Order: sequence, then C-alpha cells, then structure tokens
Amino acid sequence: MGAPLPIAYLDGQFVPVAEARISPLDRGFLFADAVYEVLPAYGGRPFRFTEHCDRLDRSCREIRLDPPHSRAEWAWLMTELVKRNGGGDLYLYVHVSRGAENDRNHAIPKGVRPTVFVMAMPLPPVTTEVKRDGVAAVTTADERWKRCDIKSTSLLGNVLAKTLAADAGATEAILLADGWLREGSSTSVIVVRDGVLHAPPEGPEILPGTTRALVFELAARLGIRVRVEPVPEAALRGADEVLITFATRGVLPVTRLDAAPVGDGRPGPVWTRLFAAYEAYVREVAAQPLY
Repeated sequence: MGAPLPIAYLDGQFVPVAEARISPLDRGFLFADAVYEVLPAYGGRPFRFTEHCDRLDRSCREIRLDPPHSRAEWAWLMTELVKRNGGGDLYLYVHVSRGAENDRNHAIPKGVRPTVFVMAMPLPPVTTEVKRDGVAAVTTADERWKRCDIKSTSLLGNVLAKTLAADAGATEAILLADGWLREGSSTSVIVVRDGVLHAPPEGPEILPGTTRALVFELAARLGIRVRVEPVPEAALRGADEVLITFATRGVLPVTRLDAAPVGDGRPGPVWTRLFAAYEAYVREVAAQPLY
C-alpha cells in the first residue's frame, strides 16, 4: 500500500507520523480494545464521509465506547490532515481505542480517555493490468470471531487469511463457512449470475460494507438487480463474475478463484459498467458538502 504520509493526528495534535507514540498500557495495544475506519479522499476530499462516520460511531457503540468526536470535529480533523499531507488522492486510517489505564484489567474501565489516531496513506490506483486482467482470489474457512459486523482492530483471523492469499500470489482470500459465502479478508464479495448481483445479508458474520452499499446504489441507477440473501459456495464457484469491494480500490473483478477462471477469465460486463459508474460518482460528488 505504501508508507504512511508524513503527518498524523494523535490525541489533539498533528505530529510527524514517525514520532507518534502511545502508552504500552493502551487497551488497544493490550487487548485490541479498539475500532477503526478506512476511507478514501479523492482530490483532497474525504469520500462517503457520512457513511464511514456512521459505521465508526456504530462500532464504538457496539463496544460500549462513546464516539470521541462529532461530525463537525471529524470533518475538520480529516480535512486538515489531508491538507497537511498535500491533498490529492489518498486514504485515511482512523483508529479509536479505549485508551490507557494504569492496570491490565479485562473488564471495561470507567473514566479512561480514548486514544484517537489518524494517519494518511497513498491511495493505490487501479492499474491498467487490473482493469484488463482482473485479480486472483483463493478461498478459505472463516475462522474469525462471531462479531465481524464490528470494525474491530482484532484482526488476526483476517491477517492469517490475507497472508494465505499472498502466499498463493492472490489479492484476496474469500471466506466460507459451512458451505456459505461470508466476505473477503478485507473486502465485501458480490457474486454475479445472469446479470444479477447476489450478496450475503448483513449480520454478525460480515462487516456492513460502505463501498458495497454504494455499489448497490450504483446498480440501481444502472437498472442492475440486486439480491441480498445467503449465497451458497456453489454459486460463488459457478459465478459469471465475482466482484470485491473496498474503500481503497472501489470495486474490482476477481477473474481467477483457487487458480480456476471465473466466467471466461476476464473482467465481465457487469463489473465494467459498475466501475465506470463508480468513477463517475467520484466526480459527481466532488463539490458536494461532506455532511
């Protein structure tokens, strides 16, 4: 993804990212008692700001942590961080932990100030090769915890799955449970059959994807039908197209799954229409208010 850009935000201050420090007693460090959010900025403007803040607030509430900032505060903080890193196309990693206490106590403490850390990273482009050839994915069993709807920093299961994909020379690991599709290790997964998008319903098993939701909105504009219902593994393996969606790349076509071609092994027509619609939408909202 590239090294972080030079300036970060930590607990009320903009600091060189190389100098940012947290306490070793921070509960995010000790217990992964923390949540996070990732959102792109196009042309220096945070993208889908409201939707990402809504999900961050929900994650905070689900772990019994009061959201640390208002919409106006987040808007100023993120916009200022983007400016201090030169603007342009990048993405923001937002991390909110329970904070540090002078103890190591499993139970949630009272009166601890949350730690807020935000850094900026270069936004990887969707290359000509990816547009032409698509990307590869592998499948693996979903071995994560039972509250995947919380965007928690407890990501060891995701890390191991993503490493399995990397070892196979693939971009993503698609997670399966008892013969049913869940999601990718860091993406949402959509199956295309007969021109219709099929995706698993939201629930504890998957993260509510903000980019997935946008793709559904764009599909409605294009007259592409969407069916949100359990997706069996057989439908994934027999798909005409497989799409993965995520904040840093939008929507990408999976053209090889476990080394076998998806469809004819090339990016398909549904992806082509959705990707064009996504790029047009980025331009469309460029001058709109953040929230």
